[in-house]
Amino acid sequence: MMDLPDPQQSQRPDGATAAKPIVELSDVHLHLASAGGKVNILRGLDLSVNAGETIGVVGPSGSGKSTMMMVIAGLERPTSGTVRVAGSELATLNEDALALFRRRSVGIVFQAFHLVPTMSAVENVAVPLEFARIDDAFERARASLETVGLGDRLTHYPSQLSGGEQQRVAIARAFATEPNLLLADEPTGNLDGDTGTQVIDILFERAARFGTTLLLITHDRGLAQRCSRVVQLRDGRIVDHGNTPP
Repeated sequence: MMDLPDPQQSQRPDGATAAKPIVELSDVHLHLASAGGKVNILRGLDLSVNAGETIGVVGPSGSGKSTMMMVIAGLERPTSGTVRVAGSELATLNEDALALFRRRSVGIVFQAFHLVPTMSAVENVAVPLEFARIDDAFERARASLETVGLGDRLTHYPSQLSGGEQQRVAIARAFATEPNLLLADEPTGNLDGDTGTQVIDILFERAARFGTTLLLITHDRGLAQRCSRVVQLRDGRIVDHGNTPP
């Protein structure tokens, strides 16, 4: 039987296998209306991210980092331009299709954890799996929490967990569906230094284990340097793409 090509790879002219972009932004603009007139949030972003890369995204407050992440996740629609993620052109998807795309392909970790306060840790992780119609949702949720060191906190509610534990629940939830792409927006912003380091170590370990492409938004340039490439934004534009691997 003929072997089928890996959908995340392409053949280079020299016969070598090249990584296929999992994120492609082309001339992406986002304008929002305000009382003072039109506000230009994104001003023509062009970005290509290969499958398996780890990308640190840096830039001053208001530069468009979080907005770019929202656009990549399909949580914000750009005014113009093309956004292609994991083989899907997001402009062609309606809201239901976008939700399905996120369940299958994208994990998100926010600074503010975004856990449901009335659900236990295992329920917070299992619910997205149930939405994705995964039969063994609770079994997988328990396993995911155990891998981030929270096997003894399964039935605890967010209010009973420390900040670092809550963020570990969020990481377990994000990786439980084994997404192609993980978006992390200042995941250590609400944590102290030591706890933040532990959380970041878990984040990178999970990404390496699953081969997940990671886009990490951070104000910490030292943390960004742990990534394979650092992308810098300023005034809604990418001013430095970093060194793109061959």
